Amino acid sequence: MTSQSFANHRQTVPVFHFVLLPILALTLIGSVVNLVESWGDHQRIYSASLIVVLAIATLMLSFLCRMFALKAQDRAIRAEENLRHFVITGKLLDPRLTIRQVIALRFAPDGEFVALAKKAAEEGTAPDDVKTSIQDWRADTYRV
Repeated sequence: MTSQSFANHRQTVPVFHFVLLPILALTLIGSVVNLVESWGDHQRIYSASLIVVLAIATLMLSFLCRMFALKAQDRAIRAEENLRHFVITGKLLDPRLTIRQVIALRFAPDGEFVALAKKAAEEGTAPDDVKTSIQDWRADTYRV
C-alpha cells in the first residue's frame, strides 16, 4: 500500500458504497415504480405502499448505522487526541477546537501537533486547511 497523505486519506468501504447503496437505491426506485403502477388497483396498493415504506426505512437505517459508527469513532479520536495533547503539554486540548478540527489533527505528528492545534483553535482553521498544513503526515488507517 502506498503511504497515506492528504490526497489519498479518505477511505471508502466498497461493499457499503458500491454494493449496498446501489442495491438500496434500485430497490427504492423499483418499489416506487411498483407503487405508481399499482395506484388504481385496490388489491395491490397496500402491499406496494408497504414495500416503498420498507425500502425508505432500510435506506435510512443503513445511513444511520454508518453515522452512529462514525460518531463513536469521532468520540474515540477526540479522547485519543486529548490524551496525546495532555501527554505532550500537560494540558487538555483547547475547548474551542471543533470535532472536525480534532479529527484533522490526528494526522499531525507529535512535533507539529501542538502548534497546529493552537493555530486551529485561535484562527478557527478549517479541517482541510489543518490537514494541508501538516508537513510530515501521520497515517491513520483504522477509520472508515
